[in-house]
Amino acid sequence: MNEQVWYADIIKPEWAPPGWLFGPVWSILYILIVITFGYVFYQAFITKNLSIWIAIPFLINLFFNLTFVYVQMGMNNLPLATVWIIVIWLTIVWGMAAVWNEYRWVAYLQIPYLLWVSFATVLQGTITWLNK
Repeated sequence: MNEQVWYADIIKPEWAPPGWLFGPVWSILYILIVITFGYVFYQAFITKNLSIWIAIPFLINLFFNLTFVYVQMGMNNLPLATVWIIVIWLTIVWGMAAVWNEYRWVAYLQIPYLLWVSFATVLQGTITWLNK
């Protein structure tokens, strides 16, 4: 089944944002992610100015972020997608805390990402609940 058709057919709360909003929001967020994650990875893996352990939550987040759509849409697995997005949220918070003492600006630039994923986590949980 086509992923877009599947997603259109599932029950969503009235407060769910329109589909067209996701592209612009994620475009902005991915710019922030590229800047901040790239900086953390550069400092941890290239210049060695940052402990590799500080980069771990960013690596985990990147994996879960990039595979979320497949889990939700490709696998049509709403409960697993809910777990996935909770992991994304947790790794954002973990990454912000891990980098705070070294590069506070990186943590600050994660705030829009954290806010959107917080909203998306509630939305995903609600969609999963409505479609159980």
